[in-house]
Amino acid sequence: MTTNDIAEPANLRLLRRLVTALMVVMILGLLSLVGLIVIRFATAPQIQLPEAITLPDGVVADAFTQGRGWYAVVTRNQHILIFDAGSGQLRQDIPVTLPE
Repeated sequence: MTTNDIAEPANLRLLRRLVTALMVVMILGLLSLVGLIVIRFATAPQIQLPEAITLPDGVVADAFTQGRGWYAVVTRNQHILIFDAGSGQLRQDIPVTLPE
């Protein structure tokens, strides 16, 4: 009788199948996570401004924040526009200049 002729015990066969199933599930989970991360970060985030905010013509928002009684919009042309939250009127237009 050689070692190849010896039958594998049933509990060892079950354990081998369980480990194989666990490996397959872990690989599928890892692939799902990688896929979700790629899908999530593949698109550029869009700034969601409240509907009450109207920006001047030609101004595109890059960032938005709000405080008590005001909100600010950072624009693509490097300006910070500060608006009154109640009336929606522009309070300040602050140009952003960075040192070179």
